[in-house]
Amino acid sequence: MDTPQIALVTGANRGLGLELCKQLAARGTRVLLTARSEEKGQKAARALAEQGLPVSFLWLDVTSEQSLVQGVEYISREFGRLDILVNNAAVSLDLKRPGLEIGMDIVRTTIETNVYGPLRLTQLAVPLMRKNHYGRIVNVSSGLGSFSRITAGKLAYRLSKASLNTMTKVFADELQDTNILVNAVTPGWVRTHLGGIRAERSVEEGVDSILWLATLPDDGPRGKFFKDRNEFPW
Repeated sequence: MDTPQIALVTGANRGLGLELCKQLAARGTRVLLTARSEEKGQKAARALAEQGLPVSFLWLDVTSEQSLVQGVEYISREFGRLDILVNNAAVSLDLKRPGLEIGMDIVRTTIETNVYGPLRLTQLAVPLMRKNHYGRIVNVSSGLGSFSRITAGKLAYRLSKASLNTMTKVFADELQDTNILVNAVTPGWVRTHLGGIRAERSVEEGVDSILWLATLPDDGPRGKFFKDRNEFPW
């Protein structure tokens, strides 16, 4: 492509999202770093821009229809294209509450952020990708949403990631005749705000497969779930 690719990364003011923005930008991609907190997002984007990286901040609250619509309208108006969408924003609110006792407010908030947000954003982004006959959509999921790994606990979070996986399969199939590749990835247990300091992986290790899926060639996989660039069981 003659013009730089445009990437949108949600929940990117820290952790995996921030590292992904850095690595995408280092490859020459024009990155829109998004976050719900304007202060934190601006600070993160500014730090990368000061390193000479093509990164700018775009305020985005994935739980707000107005925010999502306005965000995609801005991208369409300013760039006329969107090549990469990484649905990274997520919350994990279960703590140690058993599924039989968890409050429905926690379930609703988790689903709204982790499922409805990426679902609606993908719906809005795909027309821009169709316009330019190119798109890479990466849904950052979790092994906790894999039916091969489901056990007691973290019910709301598991529900959300299993739903995200379902969405990945549906959208990939609906886009099978296009050059828009949709995949899911589990980065593993990463040392982030969500993963905690005891996690076994660095953000650099966690981002590797996300970056790979975000930059797949045209003949790359679609509708798959990956960990460490290898297929992971649904």
